[in-house]
Amino acid sequence: MTQLSYPDIEAAAARIAGRVRPVTVASAQPGQAPAAPTPTAATWSAPPSSDPAGSGVHFALEFMQYTGSFKARGAQNFIQTHLAEGTLPDAGVTIASGGNAGLACAWAARDAGVPATVFLPENAPAVKVERLRGYGAEVRLIGSEFAEAALACEEFVKSSGALASHAYDNPLIAAGAGTMMTEILSQIPDLDTIVVSVGGGGLFAGVATAATFHGVRTVAVEPRNCRAFNAALEAGEPVDVPVDSVAADSLGARRATPLAVAAAQSDLVTSVLVDDEQIVSARRHLWSEHRLALEHAAATALAGIHGSEDSGVYVPGPDEKVCVVLCGANTSLGDL
Repeated sequence: MTQLSYPDIEAAAARIAGRVRPVTVASAQPGQAPAAPTPTAATWSAPPSSDPAGSGVHFALEFMQYTGSFKARGAQNFIQTHLAEGTLPDAGVTIASGGNAGLACAWAARDAGVPATVFLPENAPAVKVERLRGYGAEVRLIGSEFAEAALACEEFVKSSGALASHAYDNPLIAAGAGTMMTEILSQIPDLDTIVVSVGGGGLFAGVATAATFHGVRTVAVEPRNCRAFNAALEAGEPVDVPVDSVAADSLGARRATPLAVAAAQSDLVTSVLVDDEQIVSARRHLWSEHRLALEHAAATALAGIHGSEDSGVYVPGPDEKVCVVLCGANTSLGDL
């Protein structure tokens, strides 16, 4: 499958019902963040809102999901589908992941009573490695970036017979992620725009498929030096890109999934690139103004709606209802 449909997302929602936490949506209060502690970090301020309460901008608090990120949705959809079809081997499931997808896969596998083997880059955050082992997964640290861990995972599949999952390039994973969008619309039925950060594009593919079906705009935000999705749109197909960003542990895919490219073929999709400085500043704002300790990947989405049109970010209109997906919180408190 190279393209998702809305019925795929509806089927995923039925399959994972009761197995994941419904997303909470909260209004975001506008305001100016305190001055940044270093001269190189820009001060972030909320986008303009149509009223003093800031009802135009909302946060989807998906970091409260099981395992600390949206990845739990796709993992449950993947595991439950294979359970129902009798296609889960005795060797269990395996995945290469920068962390969050591995956590979700290990958690869903434990829930199903099957073993999980997770391959991560050696520079994966220690907090994610510790949590993986806490879910009972066998953890293998390989290489310095996702592509190397993925290659080792492929070899393991051949030698063990384990079922290969994927961090983002799988229709079941993407459809599971898209279930969040229907939950958001149940709380904000007149939503105009959804904002998501993008790595390999699994979250984007699912959310954008559902959003486009309902006539909602999707803003896809990436670090400027981790622009797999943006580069794929330029090329008309997935292409390899360099990976170098403070958010690379979650958004550092070398190549976007074809599912994301297919989901982007709509006038309702906008691609935005932000600098690491903007990401760091948005993350500090989330902590200082909202007391949310989130990953750089979550802050990337927020960074994408601050600035002027000349800077390339998306600027919401004064009456536009926007929801920013805060996708994960598997982070260390030490660098806030």
